[in-house]
Amino acid sequence: QVQLVESGGGLVQAGGSLRLSCAASGRTFRSYAMGWFRQAPGKEREFVAAIRWSGGRIYYANSVKGRFTISGDNAKNTVTLQMNSLKPEDTAVYYCASADPTYYRSTDRLSIPGEYDHWGQGTQVTVSS
Repeated sequence: QVQLVESGGGLVQAGGSLRLSCAASGRTFRSYAMGWFRQAPGKEREFVAAIRWSGGRIYYANSVKGRFTISGDNAKNTVTLQMNSLKPEDTAVYYCASADPTYYRSTDRLSIPGEYDHWGQGTQVTVSS
């Protein structure tokens, strides 16, 4: 059974930084891509960033481009999200997700939650103004 566990959330002032980590486990775990999503109260889950292992391609939502950096190690089944210059509107529960290597997904598809097969429990990030 695949399990994703996030860590690193917390409370930070605007302009500060946080680093989220995600570790995947499971005897047969393999992923096509891993990503980060977030969900604020009363809002839909939205894409933040993703990394597709084939070719090392990385994708960001426009709202975080230039401030957040995703990185990962496919061999170790880990992915991190370095978040700098945080804003109050970044406040949300952040989720790690992985997509099974069953079919090709285009860049646009990696921003869709339904394209991912496994999810972590989420970690709260709160940015105070």
